[in-house]
Amino acid sequence: MAAPEHRLRSPLPPGPFLVVGLVRSGVAAALALRARGEEVIGVDAGAPDVGRLRAAGVEVHVDAAGTELVARAGTLVKSPGVPHDAPVVAAARTGGLPVLGELELAWRLLPNEFLAVTGTNGKTTTTELIGHIHREAGLPVAVAGNVGTAASSLVGAVDPAATIVAEASSFQLEDTIAFAPEGAVLLNLAPDHLDRHGTFEDYVAAKLNVFAHQDASSVAVAPAGLGRALPGLARRITFGAGDGSGSDDAAIALRDGTIWWEGAPFLAADELPLPGPHNVENAMAAAALTLARGIDPDAVRAGLRSFRGVAHRLELVAQCDGVAYVNDSKATNVASTLVALRSFAPGTVHLIAGGVTKAQAFDALAPAVARACRAVYLIGEGAEELAAALEPAGVPLTRAGDLERALTAASAAAHAGDTILLSPACASFDQFANFEARGDHFRHLVEGA
Repeated sequence: MAAPEHRLRSPLPPGPFLVVGLVRSGVAAALALRARGEEVIGVDAGAPDVGRLRAAGVEVHVDAAGTELVARAGTLVKSPGVPHDAPVVAAARTGGLPVLGELELAWRLLPNEFLAVTGTNGKTTTTELIGHIHREAGLPVAVAGNVGTAASSLVGAVDPAATIVAEASSFQLEDTIAFAPEGAVLLNLAPDHLDRHGTFEDYVAAKLNVFAHQDASSVAVAPAGLGRALPGLARRITFGAGDGSGSDDAAIALRDGTIWWEGAPFLAADELPLPGPHNVENAMAAAALTLARGIDPDAVRAGLRSFRGVAHRLELVAQCDGVAYVNDSKATNVASTLVALRSFAPGTVHLIAGGVTKAQAFDALAPAVARACRAVYLIGEGAEELAAALEPAGVPLTRAGDLERALTAASAAAHAGDTILLSPACASFDQFANFEARGDHFRHLVEGA
């Protein structure tokens, strides 16, 4: 696959740069700017470890709102975790300062081709799968974004010939201004992060920003029958089930157990190692993007057949006495937990759920719990809200409080053939630093049992 010529990026606005939020993304942004010789001021409302920043010459302010620093700045760079209505961001906008997200900053600083993957669920899996397909094809690639490696940390550290595959969250995309990836994927849409975005329409608008500035040389992949017009000028590629529900004309579709690409059989769905219909959709989206961009079809097939998934997403941690222990800690919303529950046989799941509710409605979980679950064990601050929503499911509900007690109770009740599934449908921030820490703790408890 010959690499197309790189397009010119939008230039950076003027400094000094005020970087707000000094955890992973903010640190990477500040260091990338300092490496260019820019004046950088960093601020965080908490007290993160900022030793690397100070050593690099960043002026650091912690336990501070940062509004008083706006007058000294030419541009504000916002970490994705910082709300768009934070006082320091509002002050910057009022003062006419450009406000860039960290993903936008990285895109402007890197000459590499960018592929971006967004959607409510499946982003991490599909992003990693696209990276895996590139490696199978012998193509240089770097995976970054919301999956763990901040994109701006690649500045000056990645081969300019490498394709960057970035998982893009709604938090990152709402801060884009000119971001125009050469390829973009929207996997699906369901209500999420309404505590941050306010309405589903605002959440959707943030997601669709991934396509907004693409030109006609780019590729845009989206579900068939999405029911929404995509912004931008990119070539549209659709994927779907091919089941008569509006997706029969999809470029890549599942028909009678076979994935078809542009009218010809491409791969049997049962050759995919990851379980569940959602992973068939993830595979079709990844294949659509890579095939449309000219990657060898045999390499795409090889990548689909050999990809084994990612941590914290339906990750089989252990099997003990016939009971499977599955870590789906990345399921931080209702839609993701629904996907997980559909992956198991009826009446076999002991579900551990709960945490920070994010202003979600949980009623949709009750029918899926009734079908899939023997019992549910509730943890975290959202336990009572979940209990009220799941009462109609008619399965035993245990208010376990924390993960240790939930796992102990589930393990005592489970029989051979059952699955103990951590799929919380909630954020982790009441009891854990992030969903990775929650999943790691679950794994540690299981392996130490």
